[in-house]
Amino acid sequence: MIALERRPNSSRLWLYATPILAVFLTVLSGAILFSVLGFNAIEALTAYFISPLRDSYGLGELTIKATPLAIIAIGLAIGFRANVWNIGAEGQLTLGAITGGGLALLFYGAEGPWLPPLMLIGGMIGGAAWAAIPAFLRTRFNANEILVSLMLTYVAGLLLSYLVTGPWKDPMGFGFPRTRMFGDGALLPTLFAGSRMHIGFPIALVTVAAAWFLIARSFIGFQIKVVGLTPPAAGYAGFSNKRIIWATLLGSGALAGLAGAIEVAGPIGQLTPSISPGYGFTAIIVAFLGRLHPLGILFAALLMALSYIGGESAQIELGLPLAVTGVFQGMLLFFLLASDVLVHYRIKLRPAREGV
Repeated sequence: MIALERRPNSSRLWLYATPILAVFLTVLSGAILFSVLGFNAIEALTAYFISPLRDSYGLGELTIKATPLAIIAIGLAIGFRANVWNIGAEGQLTLGAITGGGLALLFYGAEGPWLPPLMLIGGMIGGAAWAAIPAFLRTRFNANEILVSLMLTYVAGLLLSYLVTGPWKDPMGFGFPRTRMFGDGALLPTLFAGSRMHIGFPIALVTVAAAWFLIARSFIGFQIKVVGLTPPAAGYAGFSNKRIIWATLLGSGALAGLAGAIEVAGPIGQLTPSISPGYGFTAIIVAFLGRLHPLGILFAALLMALSYIGGESAQIELGLPLAVTGVFQGMLLFFLLASDVLVHYRIKLRPAREGV
C-alpha cells in the first residue's frame, strides 16, 4: 500500500526538482494529448517547442513574450515571500498601459529620447496607484487583497474599453475600438535588425538582477523574509507588517504597470481593448515555477513564453487549436502543485493490512 509520510523538514532537493518534474510530466501529457487528437506526437512537440526557436526572429519573439512575464512575476514573487497575495497584476498591467499610452497620445508627434522613459515611468505610477487600492483596504480595513486586486482587474479592463471606444478612439480608425498608432518617438527601440526584440528585454534582465540584490543583500529583503516566514518574530523585532504590505503591493503594481507600458510602447504601438493575453495571471505560474527566485523566474518566463509562441507555431504548421496554449499552462500548474507534495512528504510502501 502506498502512503505519504510527512518529512521532519522540507526537502530542499525536491523544492528545486519538482519544477523540472512538472515540466517533464507536462510534455509527456502533451504528447499523449496530441496523439489522442490524431496528430503525430513527435511532430506536434517539435512544432510547439523547437520550430519557434530556429531563427533569430523566433528568438526575438521569445524575448518579447518573456519580458512582461518576468517583470510581473518578479514583483509578485517578492510579495508572495511576505504572504502578500497580489492576484490583480493583469489590472495593474492595464493601468500601466493606459497611463503610459496616454502620455504617448498627449505628446503625439514629439521626438526625442525622453518620451519612452517618461512613458515607462508613467506606467509604473499607474500600476502602483492601482495596487495602492488593495494595499489601503488591507491595512485599513483588513480586506482580503486577493479578492480586491482580482476584482479591480475587471474594472481596469472596463476603463480601457471606455477609453478606446470613447474619448481616445482614433477618429481615422474606421470605427475600430483603438487609439491612433503612437508616433515613432514613443516606441521602444529594437536591438537587432530583422528582429522585433526591443530594449524591454534588457530592462527585464536588470529587474531580475535588482530583485536578487533586494532579496539576498538588502535589509528590506530580510524583513520581507521574516514577515513571510514568522510574523510573530517580525513583530517582536519591530518590523512593520503594514509597511511591508504597502511596499510589496506598490512594488509589484509598479512592475506590472511597467510591463504594460512596455507592451504598448513595444510590440503593440497603440492602445486596444486587449493589451495582453493574460500575462498578469500567467506570471503567477511563472513565479511559483521559478520558486520565487529571480533567476528561476527568468528561466520560467522563457519557458512560459515558449508556450505562447509554440501554440501559434503549432497552429500554423499543424492546424492545432490555439487553445492548446492554455491547456499546456494549466497542466503545468496542475503538475507543479501536485509535485509539491514531495517537498513536505515522502512516499512509503507499506504492507497491506489483512482484511483490507
